[in-house]
Amino acid sequence: MVTILIGNSCTSCRKTRAWFQAYGIPYVERNIDHEPLAQQELRQLITLCPNGVDPILSKKSKAYKSLNIDFEDVSFNQLLVLLSQYHKLVKRPIIFDERKLLIGFNEEEIRTLLPKKIKQTSRQSLYKGNVAMLYEDVLTLQNEKGIY
Repeated sequence: MVTILIGNSCTSCRKTRAWFQAYGIPYVERNIDHEPLAQQELRQLITLCPNGVDPILSKKSKAYKSLNIDFEDVSFNQLLVLLSQYHKLVKRPIIFDERKLLIGFNEEEIRTLLPKKIKQTSRQSLYKGNVAMLYEDVLTLQNEKGIY
């Protein structure tokens, strides 16, 4: 099951939620502004992130700027404490399942989380839609040129 970590007033979070709802994909949603992540949960997320903690860290956040900490000098355990205490340091949305983690809203990347059956169905729907549009275009051209 896919889990989406969101925050308040987050446009990317709303887009992510809408995308999952549009495809009818079940997900678990958690607002980390109301229910911050524990250190163990953060540790698990970071293990799914191939580039370490840096992509998860929200360097544009007010919390990051106001703490004025050189995160290069912080130990991993200290970082976990900071991220659990200052949840605004964590980027949103974070979308993950048991094998993959995505940060932010990127429709192409989110598609990698789709079950194979849904990917095939959406591809078929897209193909059928394109064929129908082409057929309508051909009919329009034929009508314009008086070809029947």
